[in-house]
Amino acid sequence: MESMNQKGAGNSQLHVEWHKLLRRTREGAIKQRVSGALIVLGAVLLGYVGSEYAAMYREQQALHRQWLEQQSSSLAGALCPVSRHDGLTRVSIPKIDLDVIVVEGTNHKALRLGPGHLKGTPSPGEAGNSVISAHRDTFFRHIYELKDGDQIQVRRDGHTYTFQVTGKKIVMPNDVSVLKKTSDARLTLITCYPIYYIGPAPKRLVVFSKLINTSKASERAQTTPRTRHHS
Repeated sequence: MESMNQKGAGNSQLHVEWHKLLRRTREGAIKQRVSGALIVLGAVLLGYVGSEYAAMYREQQALHRQWLEQQSSSLAGALCPVSRHDGLTRVSIPKIDLDVIVVEGTNHKALRLGPGHLKGTPSPGEAGNSVISAHRDTFFRHIYELKDGDQIQVRRDGHTYTFQVTGKKIVMPNDVSVLKKTSDARLTLITCYPIYYIGPAPKRLVVFSKLINTSKASERAQTTPRTRHHS
């Protein structure tokens, strides 16, 4: 009888150990599948981000070539100079090593290619509040570093407009007060905030500046866009 009890206890223990082994095997298989899926997902995301950056860089290079052609035509005194509405706008911010061509519009497609000029606001340098927006993970990643007194240069239509930063503000996306009209020439830069937020950022970072000087553009622009993407 005692022998049978011992045998039964042994079988029960073996049964328990067998179930533990099965559970560990299943858990290991699940972890392997999850790890594999995460690796594949990461590779896909990296590929997507890489392709987006590549397209952005190619577009900026093409825009810079157009810029050089535009400047060459202007300097040569072409019979049919580029009209104000056809000309390109170039923004340079030495403090953050940014030098880019601005596109028209702020929809998703436009902002994939460069900072976008908000339609309905004046062109930079004209009287009023000109607004330019860009993504926080591309062109405007470092505008949070700007401080009062830093300069922003805008070149278009044969002129260089120099703006001086006057302040920064963090607002909610529906705060349209930052778009208010002004009588003097202002330039407002907008991007999502926090800069390193994972997912859709809940706020907006706004940099304000005012026009302090206007001059005739004399130097030729560089052919390669400069954008410091990384911290």
